[in-house]
Amino acid sequence: MTSILVTLAAVCGVAVVAVCVWHAISSARTPQGAVAWAVFLISSPWLAMPVYLVIGRRKLQDYRAAWRQSHGAITGFRLCQAAVDPAPPKQATLVALERIGGLPFIGGNTVRLLVNGDETFDAICEAIDRAQDTICIQFYIIRNDGLGRRVATHLIRAAERGVCVRVMYDGVGSQKLPEAWPQRLRTAGVKVLNPDQSRGPTSRLEINFRNHRKTVIVDEKTAFVGGHNIGDEYLGLDPHFGHWRDTHLEFHGPIAMQAQTVFAEDWHWACGETLETSLEWKADPENIATAETTAALVPTGPGDPLDSGSLMFFAAITAATERVWIASPYFVPDTDILSALTAAALAGKDVRLLLPSIIDHYLPWVAAHAYFDEIRAAGVKVYRYQGGFMHQKVILIDNDLSAVGTANLDNRSFRLNFESMVFVADKDFASAVERMLAADLDNCEEVTRALDEQPPVIRYGAPLARLWAPIL
Repeated sequence: MTSILVTLAAVCGVAVVAVCVWHAISSARTPQGAVAWAVFLISSPWLAMPVYLVIGRRKLQDYRAAWRQSHGAITGFRLCQAAVDPAPPKQATLVALERIGGLPFIGGNTVRLLVNGDETFDAICEAIDRAQDTICIQFYIIRNDGLGRRVATHLIRAAERGVCVRVMYDGVGSQKLPEAWPQRLRTAGVKVLNPDQSRGPTSRLEINFRNHRKTVIVDEKTAFVGGHNIGDEYLGLDPHFGHWRDTHLEFHGPIAMQAQTVFAEDWHWACGETLETSLEWKADPENIATAETTAALVPTGPGDPLDSGSLMFFAAITAATERVWIASPYFVPDTDILSALTAAALAGKDVRLLLPSIIDHYLPWVAAHAYFDEIRAAGVKVYRYQGGFMHQKVILIDNDLSAVGTANLDNRSFRLNFESMVFVADKDFASAVERMLAADLDNCEEVTRALDEQPPVIRYGAPLARLWAPIL
Protein backbone atom coordinates (compact mmCIF):
# COMPACT_ATOMS: atom_id res chain seq x y z
CA MET A 1 0.00 0.00 0.00
CA THR A 2 2.80 2.37 0.90
CA SER A 3 4.52 1.80 -2.43
CA ILE A 4 1.26 2.48 -4.28
CA LEU A 5 0.78 5.76 -2.45
CA VAL A 6 4.35 6.74 -3.18
CA THR A 7 3.87 5.92 -6.84
CA LEU A 8 0.62 7.91 -7.01
CA ALA A 9 2.29 10.89 -5.31
CA ALA A 10 5.17 10.72 -7.77
CA VAL A 11 2.80 10.54 -10.75
CA CYS A 12 0.78 13.49 -9.43
CA GLY A 13 3.97 15.45 -8.83
CA VAL A 14 5.17 14.82 -12.37
CA ALA A 15 1.75 15.85 -13.73
CA VAL A 16 1.79 19.11 -11.75
CA VAL A 17 5.32 19.88 -12.91
CA ALA A 18 4.31 19.17 -16.51
CA VAL A 19 1.32 21.52 -16.23
CA CYS A 20 3.52 24.27 -14.74
CA VAL A 21 6.15 23.79 -17.45
CA TRP A 22 3.52 24.02 -20.19
CA HIS A 23 2.01 27.10 -18.57
CA ALA A 24 5.45 28.73 -18.38
CA ILE A 25 6.22 27.90 -22.02
CA SER A 26 2.87 29.13 -23.31
CA SER A 27 2.62 32.32 -21.25
CA ALA A 28 6.17 33.65 -20.80
CA ARG A 29 6.88 36.96 -22.56
CA THR A 30 10.25 35.82 -23.91
CA PRO A 31 11.84 32.50 -24.93
CA GLN A 32 14.53 33.15 -22.33
CA GLY A 33 11.91 33.40 -19.59
CA ALA A 34 10.20 30.23 -20.75
CA VAL A 35 13.49 28.30 -20.80
CA ALA A 36 14.50 29.61 -17.36
CA TRP A 37 11.23 28.54 -15.74
CA ALA A 38 11.23 25.16 -17.53
CA VAL A 39 14.76 24.34 -16.39
CA PHE A 40 14.02 25.47 -12.83
CA LEU A 41 10.79 23.43 -12.64
CA ILE A 42 12.36 20.27 -14.05
CA SER A 43 15.63 20.43 -12.11
CA SER A 44 14.20 21.46 -8.70
CA PRO A 45 10.46 20.73 -8.82
CA TRP A 46 9.72 20.79 -5.08
CA LEU A 47 11.34 24.20 -4.74
CA ALA A 48 10.26 25.59 -8.10
CA MET A 49 6.56 24.68 -8.01
CA PRO A 50 5.55 26.78 -4.99
CA VAL A 51 7.71 29.64 -6.27
CA TYR A 52 6.08 29.43 -9.68
CA LEU A 53 2.56 29.33 -8.25
CA VAL A 54 3.28 32.54 -6.34
CA ILE A 55 5.31 34.60 -8.82
CA GLY A 56 5.17 32.74 -12.12
CA ARG A 57 1.83 33.98 -13.36
CA ARG A 58 1.70 37.15 -15.47
CA LYS A 59 -2.04 37.47 -15.86
CA LEU A 60 -5.04 37.10 -13.59
CA GLN A 61 -7.12 34.72 -15.67
CA ASP A 62 -9.84 34.44 -13.03
CA TYR A 63 -9.89 38.23 -12.85
CA ARG A 64 -10.97 38.55 -16.45
CA ALA A 65 -14.31 36.78 -15.98
CA ALA A 66 -15.06 38.72 -12.81
CA TRP A 67 -13.90 41.95 -14.41
CA ARG A 68 -16.22 41.40 -17.39
CA GLN A 69 -19.10 41.34 -14.93
CA SER A 70 -17.85 44.52 -13.29
CA HIS A 71 -17.19 46.09 -16.66
CA GLY A 72 -20.62 45.14 -17.94
CA ALA A 73 -22.27 46.53 -14.84
CA ILE A 74 -21.01 50.01 -15.66
CA THR A 75 -20.88 49.93 -19.45
CA GLY A 76 -23.46 52.70 -19.55
CA PHE A 77 -21.20 54.77 -17.31
CA ARG A 78 -18.29 54.46 -19.76
CA LEU A 79 -20.47 55.09 -22.81
CA CYS A 80 -21.91 58.18 -21.19
CA GLN A 81 -18.43 59.61 -20.69
CA ALA A 82 -17.55 59.10 -24.35
CA ALA A 83 -20.50 61.32 -25.26
CA VAL A 84 -19.68 64.11 -22.81
CA ASP A 85 -17.36 65.96 -25.11
CA PRO A 86 -17.15 64.67 -28.70
CA ALA A 87 -13.54 65.58 -29.37
CA PRO A 88 -11.87 66.60 -32.64
CA PRO A 89 -9.41 64.16 -34.23
CA LYS A 90 -6.64 63.34 -31.75
CA GLN A 91 -2.93 62.78 -32.05
CA ALA A 92 -1.98 59.16 -32.60
CA THR A 93 -0.40 59.02 -29.15
CA LEU A 94 -3.63 60.05 -27.44
CA VAL A 95 -5.54 57.47 -29.46
CA ALA A 96 -3.07 54.79 -28.36
CA LEU A 97 -3.37 55.81 -24.70
CA GLU A 98 -7.17 55.74 -25.01
CA ARG A 99 -7.08 52.23 -26.40
CA ILE A 100 -4.62 51.08 -23.73
CA GLY A 101 -6.71 52.43 -20.84
CA GLY A 102 -10.16 52.14 -22.37
CA LEU A 103 -11.15 55.69 -21.45
CA PRO A 104 -11.30 58.74 -23.74
CA PHE A 105 -9.43 62.02 -23.61
CA ILE A 106 -12.09 64.59 -22.70
CA GLY A 107 -12.01 68.37 -22.29
CA GLY A 108 -13.78 70.40 -19.66
CA ASN A 109 -11.47 69.53 -16.75
CA THR A 110 -9.49 71.50 -14.20
CA VAL A 111 -6.29 69.91 -12.96
CA ARG A 112 -4.05 71.02 -10.08
CA LEU A 113 -0.64 69.75 -9.04
CA LEU A 114 -0.35 68.90 -5.34
CA VAL A 115 3.31 68.88 -4.34
CA ASN A 116 4.15 66.84 -1.24
CA GLY A 117 2.07 65.40 1.56
CA ASP A 118 0.82 68.44 3.46
CA GLU A 119 -0.67 70.02 0.35
CA THR A 120 -2.13 66.70 -0.81
CA PHE A 121 -3.84 65.65 2.39
CA ASP A 122 -5.02 69.16 3.25
CA ALA A 123 -6.80 69.18 -0.11
CA ILE A 124 -8.17 65.65 0.34
CA CYS A 125 -9.51 66.34 3.83
CA GLU A 126 -11.08 69.62 2.68
CA ALA A 127 -12.82 67.78 -0.16
CA ILE A 128 -14.05 65.10 2.25
CA ASP A 129 -15.48 67.80 4.51
CA ARG A 130 -17.38 69.28 1.53
CA ALA A 131 -18.82 65.93 0.42
CA GLN A 132 -22.59 65.77 0.11
CA ASP A 133 -23.36 62.34 -1.37
CA THR A 134 -20.47 59.90 -1.83
CA ILE A 135 -16.81 59.39 -0.96
CA CYS A 136 -14.77 56.56 -2.48
CA ILE A 137 -11.24 55.94 -1.20
CA GLN A 138 -8.66 53.41 -2.36
CA PHE A 139 -5.03 53.23 -1.21
CA TYR A 140 -2.25 50.69 -1.43
CA ILE A 141 -0.99 51.50 2.08
CA ILE A 142 -3.00 52.77 5.04
CA ARG A 143 -1.38 53.10 8.45
CA ASN A 144 -2.96 53.58 11.84
CA ASP A 145 -0.69 56.51 12.65
CA GLY A 146 -1.28 60.24 12.93
CA LEU A 147 -2.24 60.72 9.29
CA GLY A 148 -4.28 57.51 9.22
CA ARG A 149 -6.29 58.59 12.24
CA ARG A 150 -6.71 62.09 10.82
CA VAL A 151 -8.17 60.79 7.55
CA ALA A 152 -10.37 58.35 9.48
CA THR A 153 -11.78 61.20 11.57
CA HIS A 154 -12.77 63.17 8.47
CA LEU A 155 -14.38 60.09 6.93
CA ILE A 156 -16.34 59.36 10.10
CA ARG A 157 -17.63 62.93 10.24
CA ALA A 158 -18.78 62.61 6.64
CA ALA A 159 -20.57 59.33 7.37
CA GLU A 160 -22.26 60.86 10.41
CA ARG A 161 -23.79 63.60 8.27
CA GLY A 162 -25.20 61.05 5.83
CA VAL A 163 -22.52 60.73 3.17
CA CYS A 164 -22.05 57.21 1.76
CA VAL A 165 -18.37 56.40 2.35
CA ARG A 166 -16.55 53.42 0.82
CA VAL A 167 -12.96 52.44 1.59
CA MET A 168 -10.79 49.71 0.09
CA TYR A 169 -7.08 48.97 0.46
CA ASP A 170 -4.56 46.37 -0.64
CA GLY A 171 -4.02 43.42 1.68
CA VAL A 172 -0.28 43.22 0.99
CA GLY A 173 0.48 46.92 1.15
CA SER A 174 -1.64 47.37 4.28
CA GLN A 175 -0.81 44.06 5.94
CA LYS A 176 0.34 45.86 9.10
CA LEU A 177 -2.89 47.84 9.44
CA PRO A 178 -4.53 46.75 12.72
CA GLU A 179 -8.20 45.80 12.73
CA ALA A 180 -8.90 48.75 15.03
CA TRP A 181 -8.62 51.19 12.11
CA PRO A 182 -11.29 49.70 9.80
CA GLN A 183 -13.47 48.73 12.77
CA ARG A 184 -13.59 52.32 13.95
CA LEU A 185 -14.91 53.36 10.53
CA ARG A 186 -17.37 50.48 10.24
CA THR A 187 -18.85 51.42 13.61
CA ALA A 188 -19.58 54.87 12.19
CA GLY A 189 -21.28 53.40 9.11
CA VAL A 190 -18.39 53.48 6.64
CA LYS A 191 -18.23 50.55 4.21
CA VAL A 192 -14.70 49.15 4.51
CA LEU A 193 -13.75 46.07 2.49
CA ASN A 194 -11.82 43.36 4.30
CA PRO A 195 -8.94 42.28 2.00
CA ASP A 196 -9.04 38.76 3.44
CA GLN A 197 -12.63 38.38 2.23
CA SER A 198 -12.16 40.03 -1.16
CA ARG A 199 -11.32 38.65 -4.58
CA GLY A 200 -8.15 39.49 -6.43
CA PRO A 201 -5.14 41.66 -5.59
CA THR A 202 -6.81 43.38 -2.65
CA SER A 203 -6.41 39.98 -0.98
CA ARG A 204 -3.27 38.75 0.76
CA LEU A 205 -3.70 35.45 -1.11
CA GLU A 206 -2.65 37.12 -4.39
CA ILE A 207 0.61 38.47 -3.05
CA ASN A 208 2.25 38.90 -6.46
CA PHE A 209 -0.69 40.88 -7.88
CA ARG A 210 -1.39 44.09 -6.01
CA ASN A 211 -3.77 46.99 -6.31
CA HIS A 212 -1.35 49.89 -6.21
CA ARG A 213 -3.93 52.59 -6.97
CA LYS A 214 -4.27 55.61 -4.70
CA THR A 215 -7.55 57.33 -5.46
CA VAL A 216 -10.10 59.55 -3.71
CA ILE A 217 -13.36 60.52 -5.43
CA VAL A 218 -15.85 62.92 -3.84
CA ASP A 219 -19.41 63.26 -5.18
CA GLU A 220 -18.18 61.98 -8.58
CA LYS A 221 -16.98 65.56 -9.27
CA THR A 222 -13.64 65.90 -7.49
CA ALA A 223 -10.92 63.26 -7.56
CA PHE A 224 -7.33 62.76 -6.48
CA VAL A 225 -4.71 60.38 -7.93
CA GLY A 226 -0.99 60.25 -7.29
CA GLY A 227 1.92 58.77 -5.38
CA HIS A 228 0.90 59.37 -1.76
CA ASN A 229 -0.34 56.65 0.55
CA ILE A 230 -1.85 57.26 3.97
CA GLY A 231 1.04 57.21 6.43
CA ASP A 232 3.13 59.68 8.41
CA GLU A 233 6.20 59.06 6.26
CA TYR A 234 4.33 60.67 3.34
CA LEU A 235 4.30 63.87 5.37
CA GLY A 236 8.06 63.67 5.85
CA LEU A 237 7.79 62.52 9.47
CA ASP A 238 9.92 59.38 9.18
CA PRO A 239 13.47 60.14 10.42
CA HIS A 240 15.01 57.58 8.04
CA PHE A 241 13.50 59.06 4.86
CA GLY A 242 13.27 62.66 6.00
CA HIS A 243 11.61 64.95 3.46
CA TRP A 244 9.25 62.85 1.31
CA ARG A 245 9.10 64.22 -2.23
CA ASP A 246 5.86 63.14 -3.87
CA THR A 247 3.19 64.44 -6.25
CA HIS A 248 -0.57 64.06 -6.41
CA LEU A 249 -3.25 65.50 -8.71
CA GLU A 250 -6.57 67.08 -7.84
CA PHE A 251 -8.99 67.21 -10.75
CA HIS A 252 -12.56 68.22 -11.46
CA GLY A 253 -14.62 67.34 -14.50
CA PRO A 254 -15.25 64.28 -16.66
CA ILE A 255 -12.00 62.60 -15.65
CA ALA A 256 -13.32 62.52 -12.08
CA MET A 257 -16.05 60.28 -13.48
CA GLN A 258 -13.35 58.17 -15.10
CA ALA A 259 -11.74 57.70 -11.69
CA GLN A 260 -15.17 56.74 -10.36
CA THR A 261 -15.47 54.21 -13.19
CA VAL A 262 -12.22 52.48 -12.26
CA PHE A 263 -13.12 52.47 -8.57
CA ALA A 264 -16.55 51.01 -9.39
CA GLU A 265 -14.92 48.19 -11.35
CA ASP A 266 -12.45 47.40 -8.56
CA TRP A 267 -15.21 47.55 -5.93
CA HIS A 268 -17.59 45.33 -7.90
CA TRP A 269 -14.87 42.82 -8.59
CA ALA A 270 -13.80 42.72 -4.94
CA CYS A 271 -17.22 42.34 -3.33
CA GLY A 272 -19.85 41.98 -6.07
CA GLU A 273 -21.66 45.22 -5.29
CA THR A 274 -22.64 47.37 -8.27
CA LEU A 275 -22.29 51.04 -7.45
CA GLU A 276 -25.08 53.33 -8.52
CA THR A 277 -23.78 56.30 -10.45
CA SER A 278 -25.35 59.39 -11.90
CA LEU A 279 -24.16 58.45 -15.43
CA GLU A 280 -24.04 62.14 -16.21
CA TRP A 281 -21.32 64.63 -15.45
CA LYS A 282 -22.58 68.11 -14.68
CA ALA A 283 -20.16 71.01 -14.77
CA ASP A 284 -19.58 72.86 -11.54
CA PRO A 285 -20.59 76.50 -12.24
CA GLU A 286 -17.56 77.71 -10.31
CA ASN A 287 -15.21 75.85 -12.65
CA ILE A 288 -16.85 76.43 -16.03
CA ALA A 289 -14.63 79.40 -16.91
CA THR A 290 -11.38 77.51 -16.27
CA ALA A 291 -12.43 73.95 -17.12
CA GLU A 292 -10.64 73.72 -20.45
CA THR A 293 -8.07 71.03 -19.87
CA THR A 294 -8.10 67.84 -21.94
CA ALA A 295 -7.14 64.75 -20.00
CA ALA A 296 -7.76 61.03 -19.58
CA LEU A 297 -7.26 58.46 -16.86
CA VAL A 298 -5.22 55.47 -18.08
CA PRO A 299 -5.80 52.47 -15.79
CA THR A 300 -3.57 49.42 -16.30
CA GLY A 301 -3.22 46.02 -14.70
CA PRO A 302 -2.58 42.27 -15.05
CA GLY A 303 -6.22 41.65 -15.92
CA ASP A 304 -5.78 43.43 -19.25
CA PRO A 305 -5.29 41.22 -22.33
CA LEU A 306 -2.20 43.24 -23.30
CA ASP A 307 0.73 44.33 -21.14
CA SER A 308 -0.96 47.69 -20.73
CA GLY A 309 1.44 49.16 -18.16
CA SER A 310 4.50 48.67 -20.35
CA LEU A 311 2.61 49.79 -23.46
CA MET A 312 1.55 52.99 -21.71
CA PHE A 313 5.16 54.01 -21.02
CA PHE A 314 6.27 52.85 -24.47
CA ALA A 315 3.57 54.91 -26.22
CA ALA A 316 4.50 58.01 -24.24
CA ILE A 317 8.28 57.68 -24.72
CA THR A 318 8.13 56.94 -28.45
CA ALA A 319 5.77 59.89 -29.00
CA ALA A 320 8.40 62.41 -27.93
CA THR A 321 9.97 64.69 -30.51
CA GLU A 322 12.06 66.81 -28.13
CA ARG A 323 11.96 65.67 -24.51
CA VAL A 324 11.29 62.74 -22.17
CA TRP A 325 11.55 63.43 -18.45
CA ILE A 326 10.46 60.68 -16.07
CA ALA A 327 10.52 60.75 -12.26
CA SER A 328 10.16 57.39 -10.55
CA PRO A 329 11.30 55.84 -7.28
CA TYR A 330 12.29 52.62 -9.09
CA PHE A 331 13.98 51.89 -12.40
CA VAL A 332 13.80 48.23 -13.39
CA PRO A 333 12.72 48.41 -17.04
CA ASP A 334 11.90 45.62 -19.45
CA THR A 335 13.63 45.29 -22.82
CA ASP A 336 10.98 47.33 -24.64
CA ILE A 337 11.21 50.35 -22.34
CA LEU A 338 15.00 50.15 -22.22
CA SER A 339 15.08 50.20 -26.03
CA ALA A 340 12.57 53.07 -26.22
CA LEU A 341 14.62 55.23 -23.84
CA THR A 342 17.85 54.36 -25.64
CA ALA A 343 16.40 55.10 -29.08
CA ALA A 344 14.97 58.42 -27.91
CA ALA A 345 18.35 59.51 -26.58
CA LEU A 346 20.17 58.34 -29.69
CA ALA A 347 17.76 60.45 -31.74
CA GLY A 348 18.97 63.53 -29.85
CA LYS A 349 16.00 63.94 -27.54
CA ASP A 350 16.45 65.27 -24.02
CA VAL A 351 15.93 62.11 -21.97
CA ARG A 352 16.25 62.42 -18.20
CA LEU A 353 15.48 60.04 -15.35
CA LEU A 354 14.95 61.34 -11.81
CA LEU A 355 15.50 58.62 -9.22
CA PRO A 356 15.94 58.63 -5.44
CA SER A 357 19.28 58.34 -3.72
CA ILE A 358 17.77 57.02 -0.46
CA ILE A 359 16.95 53.32 -0.42
CA ASP A 360 13.52 52.05 0.62
CA HIS A 361 13.59 48.66 -1.17
CA TYR A 362 17.14 47.41 -1.58
CA LEU A 363 16.83 44.94 -4.49
CA PRO A 364 15.24 47.33 -7.04
CA TRP A 365 17.59 50.12 -5.94
CA VAL A 366 20.64 47.93 -6.60
CA ALA A 367 19.18 46.40 -9.78
CA ALA A 368 18.79 49.86 -11.33
CA HIS A 369 22.57 50.23 -11.49
CA ALA A 370 22.73 47.34 -13.96
CA TYR A 371 20.96 49.49 -16.58
CA PHE A 372 22.71 52.82 -16.14
CA ASP A 373 25.81 52.20 -18.25
CA GLU A 374 23.77 51.17 -21.29
CA ILE A 375 21.34 54.09 -21.27
CA ARG A 376 23.99 56.66 -20.33
CA ALA A 377 26.10 55.55 -23.28
CA ALA A 378 23.16 56.43 -25.53
CA GLY A 379 22.79 59.88 -23.97
CA VAL A 380 20.19 59.37 -21.25
CA LYS A 381 20.94 61.51 -18.19
CA VAL A 382 20.32 59.84 -14.83
CA TYR A 383 19.88 61.93 -11.69
CA ARG A 384 19.69 60.97 -8.02
CA TYR A 385 17.48 63.19 -5.83
CA GLN A 386 19.36 64.48 -2.78
CA GLY A 387 16.64 66.40 -0.95
CA GLY A 388 15.09 63.41 0.82
CA PHE A 389 13.25 60.40 -0.56
CA MET A 390 11.66 60.88 -3.99
CA HIS A 391 8.54 58.77 -4.54
CA GLN A 392 6.67 60.69 -7.27
CA LYS A 393 5.59 59.05 -10.53
CA VAL A 394 5.63 61.77 -13.21
CA ILE A 395 6.08 61.79 -16.99
CA LEU A 396 6.76 64.87 -19.13
CA ILE A 397 6.74 64.52 -22.92
CA ASP A 398 7.78 67.52 -25.02
CA ASN A 399 5.83 70.66 -24.06
CA ASP A 400 2.25 69.45 -24.21
CA LEU A 401 1.80 66.01 -22.64
CA SER A 402 2.38 65.03 -19.03
CA ALA A 403 1.18 62.43 -16.56
CA VAL A 404 0.98 61.96 -12.81
CA GLY A 405 -0.20 58.85 -11.02
CA THR A 406 0.81 55.61 -9.36
CA ALA A 407 2.87 53.67 -11.95
CA ASN A 408 6.58 53.18 -11.36
CA LEU A 409 9.14 52.61 -14.09
CA ASP A 410 9.53 48.92 -13.26
CA ASN A 411 8.24 45.51 -14.24
CA ARG A 412 5.91 45.31 -11.26
CA SER A 413 3.99 48.36 -12.42
CA PHE A 414 4.25 47.24 -16.05
CA ARG A 415 2.60 43.86 -15.48
CA LEU A 416 1.82 42.88 -11.90
CA ASN A 417 0.16 45.89 -10.25
CA PHE A 418 -3.12 47.63 -10.90
CA GLU A 419 -2.17 51.26 -11.56
CA SER A 420 -3.71 54.59 -12.61
CA MET A 421 -2.03 57.47 -14.45
CA VAL A 422 -3.73 60.74 -15.39
CA PHE A 423 -2.45 62.00 -18.76
CA VAL A 424 -2.98 65.70 -19.42
CA ALA A 425 -2.72 67.07 -22.96
CA ASP A 426 -2.23 70.73 -22.13
CA LYS A 427 0.73 73.09 -22.64
CA ASP A 428 0.08 75.21 -19.55
CA PHE A 429 -0.09 72.15 -17.31
CA ALA A 430 3.03 70.71 -18.95
CA SER A 431 4.80 73.98 -18.14
CA ALA A 432 3.80 73.62 -14.49
CA VAL A 433 5.15 70.06 -14.47
CA GLU A 434 8.38 71.27 -16.10
CA ARG A 435 8.87 73.91 -13.40
CA MET A 436 8.24 71.34 -10.68
CA LEU A 437 10.70 68.82 -12.12
CA ALA A 438 13.28 71.55 -12.83
CA ALA A 439 13.18 72.44 -9.13
CA ASP A 440 13.69 68.77 -8.30
CA LEU A 441 16.65 68.60 -10.67
CA ASP A 442 18.24 71.46 -8.75
CA ASN A 443 18.32 69.05 -5.79
CA CYS A 444 19.83 66.20 -7.80
CA GLU A 445 23.26 64.86 -8.61
CA GLU A 446 23.90 63.31 -11.99
CA VAL A 447 25.07 59.70 -12.04
CA THR A 448 28.46 59.65 -13.76
CA ARG A 449 30.24 56.61 -12.32
CA ALA A 450 30.22 53.41 -14.37
CA LEU A 451 29.17 50.15 -12.77
CA ASP A 452 32.76 48.90 -12.50
CA GLU A 453 33.60 52.08 -10.54
CA GLN A 454 30.89 51.46 -7.94
CA PRO A 455 31.50 49.86 -4.51
CA PRO A 456 31.66 46.04 -4.61
CA VAL A 457 28.18 45.57 -3.14
CA ILE A 458 26.73 47.46 -6.12
CA ARG A 459 29.24 46.27 -8.73
CA TYR A 460 28.50 42.61 -8.05
CA GLY A 461 25.03 42.96 -6.59
CA ALA A 462 23.44 44.82 -9.53
CA PRO A 463 23.79 41.99 -12.10
CA LEU A 464 22.46 39.50 -9.56
CA ALA A 465 19.53 41.71 -8.55
CA ARG A 466 18.71 42.21 -12.23
CA LEU A 467 17.90 38.49 -12.44
CA TRP A 468 14.85 39.24 -10.28
CA ALA A 469 13.72 42.08 -12.56
CA PRO A 470 10.47 40.35 -13.67
CA ILE A 471 9.05 40.57 -10.13
CA LEU A 472 10.77 43.71 -8.78
